[in-house]
Amino acid sequence: MTRSELVVEVRDLTKRYGSHLIAVDRISMSVRRGEVYGFLGPNGAGKTTTLRMLVGLIAPTSGDIGVLGQPPGTPASLARVGSLIEGPAFYPYLSGRHNLRVVARYAAVPPREIDERVDRVLRTVELEGRADDKYSTYSLGMKQRLGVAAALLKDPELIVLDEPTNGLDPAGMRDMRRLIRELGTEGRTVLLSSHLLGEVQQICDRVAVINHGRIVSEGTVEELRGDAELVVAATPSDVARERLEAMPEVEGVHTAEGRLYVRIDERHTALVNRTLVEAGVAVTELRRAERQLEDVFFEITQEPELNHV
Repeated sequence: MTRSELVVEVRDLTKRYGSHLIAVDRISMSVRRGEVYGFLGPNGAGKTTTLRMLVGLIAPTSGDIGVLGQPPGTPASLARVGSLIEGPAFYPYLSGRHNLRVVARYAAVPPREIDERVDRVLRTVELEGRADDKYSTYSLGMKQRLGVAAALLKDPELIVLDEPTNGLDPAGMRDMRRLIRELGTEGRTVLLSSHLLGEVQQICDRVAVINHGRIVSEGTVEELRGDAELVVAATPSDVARERLEAMPEVEGVHTAEGRLYVRIDERHTALVNRTLVEAGVAVTELRRAERQLEDVFFEITQEPELNHV
């Protein structure tokens, strides 16, 4: 991967508040051009603090940040980045369209292009039919979509979204999910934070899991989920479990709801089947059971906290 393919580069980024609280602790990450990159972690893990540093809203204590080859918060960087962090803020007595015109002027959009850009982003977020209604009449989902529209006014290469589905009903979450995927297919780079695992699993190309200010895992959803589990028996026995746990090919064994689950590379399926038969266990089912991102997330984030208060 060449440096020109990297949109965000972070090395040893740290943010301290006072002498004891470490909000972000020496994280390093890279986001590639055209990716939808998910920043996943529980509330208070350091997600929003990291995003605020990436767009120049707060300064890091130490570490290096490059955004499209520029330091964060500089005019050259801000001109190519759109963001929605900690919820949209608009004038309630103005229409959605009028609010976007105000934002466009502050964003230094050329005056002759404002109307065309406002119309275009309203189409993108599917708000044309309510564009001239007062913002105060919008649902939460519409307000979030207008916030994304404002982030798109500069025609940015990178879009940073902090919890974009927060508080939305299922229909609003579906609409936001579709919008984010469409932004990615347009060739834009999207960096979003979320604590909603299902959303991240459905829309992100790569995911970083942050906990207590540290990135504890990173990769594609498939890489994070790891190997599939095999459901191999309806009536597990102590003998079968002991034999499986002694096999070097088996990565893990557990029982749940009357079934025996074996985490193993599928190349060893026949060996597992033979071992169970030799142990006198009738194999009534043999199927692939995908681990969900939720399972991996809780395994990772339930580790004890280190050096944080």
